[in-house]
Amino acid sequence: MILTILFVIICVALVVLVLMQEGKSDGLGAISGAAESYWGKNKGRSMEGRMVKITTYLAVAFIVLALLLNLNIIK
Repeated sequence: MILTILFVIICVALVVLVLMQEGKSDGLGAISGAAESYWGKNKGRSMEGRMVKITTYLAVAFIVLALLLNLNIIK
């Protein structure tokens, strides 16, 4: 029961984080060289970079919990 509740919380958090993130396409910024600016090079230290890392961790937790709940190891 606790794992199911945790699974639902992770699902909702993943949906929210994915919807909050920007698209990965550079668009017209790639033509003018805007992608090579300070913000483009240090994106990992920004809020967007942190959101990508958190999304990755939540996705791994989602997969692990989905496997555990599917195998009925822990009820």
